[in-house]
Amino acid sequence: MKADFLKYQAQTSPHPLAIEVSHAKGSYIFDTSGKGYLDFIAGVSANSLGHSHPKVTEAITSQMSKYSHVMVYGEFIQQPQVKLTTLLAAQLPKSLETVYLTNSGTEATEGALKLAKRFTGRSEIIAANNAYHGNTQGAMSVCGVEKQNRAFRPLIPGIRFIEFNSEIDLAQITNKTAAVILETIQGGAGFIVPKDNYLKKVQQQCNEVGALLILDEIQTGIGRTGTFFGFENYNCIPDIIIAGKGLGGGMPIGAFISSHKIMSSLKDNPKLGHITTFGGHPVIASAALATVKEITETNLISQTLEKEQLLRQLLVHKEILEIRGKGLLLALLFKDEETASNVILKCLEKGLLLFWLLFEGKAVRITPPLTTSNEEITKGCEILLEAIDEIS
Repeated sequence: MKADFLKYQAQTSPHPLAIEVSHAKGSYIFDTSGKGYLDFIAGVSANSLGHSHPKVTEAITSQMSKYSHVMVYGEFIQQPQVKLTTLLAAQLPKSLETVYLTNSGTEATEGALKLAKRFTGRSEIIAANNAYHGNTQGAMSVCGVEKQNRAFRPLIPGIRFIEFNSEIDLAQITNKTAAVILETIQGGAGFIVPKDNYLKKVQQQCNEVGALLILDEIQTGIGRTGTFFGFENYNCIPDIIIAGKGLGGGMPIGAFISSHKIMSSLKDNPKLGHITTFGGHPVIASAALATVKEITETNLISQTLEKEQLLRQLLVHKEILEIRGKGLLLALLFKDEETASNVILKCLEKGLLLFWLLFEGKAVRITPPLTTSNEEITKGCEILLEAIDEIS
């Protein structure tokens, strides 16, 4: 199968990990030889409830027995979509009440950018250097990493970049700006958290000039940072939220969320301002509904911060220079890229799955499922520290 994988399936990197997956359950992925891997990646923050969670599985099979795709998004009333959007709105301030379901986070980014332009009548978008919001051309246009972008130019015009956490740069947000788009915590850059009320100050500047604030919660949302959405940690309320990854419990979904007033601008002049065939797919929406219910009706969110503290207490080593991030969105910083890569590959040998970050080569991603037990965290940390010792 590996030969066919490399020949017939398009690759995204020269050296994929190429684990031949047999099955996955809970916090473990098993290969075809029977080897189990403790998963500290969670599908890159997507598998909020681990693998094959019974409530997600039951929701999928139950919905499949009723109906699958029946109509393009927004035309028929479908219970999974309505229940999911209602539940999401219940987790949010009243100004964030209307949800547009998409197929992925990057599609949600596209929708949010279009929404901001349509509502404000402006075209300038301000984004952050070293940001990541997805990989379609619109989303890539607001990713401030020229090494990644240059091969695909020209991208969308009218994009300006500022430094994340730089108050001086806020003066660049003017009455020409339609929106500022930021990750609540910068992901690909190395899990950089906002400092000194930065997001609140961005919001205030946006309010002064009539621009919208879009916060990308694709990774930070759905309980991963100790609150349901990450912005709740930082004393601000954005105008538009982008969600994805963990929302589906391992199934492909995204969403952009705003006020009813702002979102209604996509309905007319022109009609069909943003459309999708499979966004809000009833089977996927059912999986997401089960995921959100499980996260909000249990103590998983509060446990996320407890598990963060356990990880920080256990992961003490002279080679670990810093632990960045919040909740179960953490990055270990090493002295150089070679060390970080060697740690990831040595842990793979030992049955622990870790991964790289997009733009910070010295970092190692730790984003386990929210359901990972303290015992599994302890075991993973033991493996990780052993791996560091062996490569040091």
